[in-house]
Amino acid sequence: MNPFRPFWLQGPGPWACIDPTAMAHNLNWLWQRLLRNGGQARPRLWTVLKAEAYGHGLNHALKALGDADGVALASLEDVGRVRRQGWTGPVLLLSTTGMDPADLSDPAFGELHFVVDDPAALERLEQVPAPFSERHAWLRYAGHLRTHGFDDKRYADAYQRLQALVHAGRLAGAGHFHHYAAAEDPGALAQERQAFDAVSAGLPGPRCTENSAALCSDAPLPSFDADHWLRAGLLLYGASALPGRSGSELGLRPAMSLHARLLAIRPVAAGETVGYGDSYRAPHDTNVGVVGIGYGHGIPRDLWRRGQLLAGRDGRPVRVAGRVAMDCLTVDLGPQPPDQPGDIMTLWGETGAGAALPVEEVAQACDTIAAEMLTRLTARTALVVRPKTA
Repeated sequence: MNPFRPFWLQGPGPWACIDPTAMAHNLNWLWQRLLRNGGQARPRLWTVLKAEAYGHGLNHALKALGDADGVALASLEDVGRVRRQGWTGPVLLLSTTGMDPADLSDPAFGELHFVVDDPAALERLEQVPAPFSERHAWLRYAGHLRTHGFDDKRYADAYQRLQALVHAGRLAGAGHFHHYAAAEDPGALAQERQAFDAVSAGLPGPRCTENSAALCSDAPLPSFDADHWLRAGLLLYGASALPGRSGSELGLRPAMSLHARLLAIRPVAAGETVGYGDSYRAPHDTNVGVVGIGYGHGIPRDLWRRGQLLAGRDGRPVRVAGRVAMDCLTVDLGPQPPDQPGDIMTLWGETGAGAALPVEEVAQACDTIAAEMLTRLTARTALVVRPKTA
């Protein structure tokens, strides 16, 4: 990926360079992993496109991940968007908490699956008199996460109530849904899988489980069948959900690089401070660069404590110097920097010469995770798709 092409450098604001071919590669990586895992038949896959496809742009990801069986979203508005963009396959609405089930009956939504994740949602669903054509309900198990869903004591009864709606012709189908609390921990993951198997044992219907951490883990994958739907989100965008490992180390290709311009260079004498609250004190005579991106674009304010950027095409590492402001941040360029105003700074991802700063490392510097870094980018950060000929 070359973020330095002139076509991409119009305007002063920051931009995220999106590579749809990387998303397609990551989807194929997952298919190959599942193929090697064996099983009676290939499971089906929901690609998770919530939060604007983890910040990559829903429309860009939808085109790149079209080989999946279905897409998973967090709002009815987004369901409508993917239908208008031509997606005709199944769509999974990941929660119905606080929603009027009557809103799900719009025929424009096509084949719509939705998660029933609390007793109130189930009660409202039962009160809708009209049948739901092409509507499939998935009952969420509370599991160890316990923020949504039905616990062990209430799960079987709630599922029988969904099955009654199916038998009455008011739902097209019902299934079992689980979201892991600690999939990055192989021991905890095994326990959660066992608990879900136990609570749904003897109950008919398909299953829907997994996430990126579970699918990338070194722990053995279960033997899935054709009635099992898997969910994948973060891994499709080339980032890792496993602590201490980047997406590239797993064989994934990061689909986003984030860049901004160097706006100005200012000399700072030894001992002088830079930024709000005198947060950075120059250890020697140096030059501070002002970079045109800040927390108003989605960069965590705490990046200054341990963060760095890559300067220029060659990707020279430079440390963040001072607290991140709303519209800019500052970096220590050193006593005799080769940089010039207008040069490109890379917040994460690849530079023009192939140097790279994984988003997982940036997240670690901010005491957070890659998924938060990617999804917190605001609309002030332009999304620019890598040209196919680049």
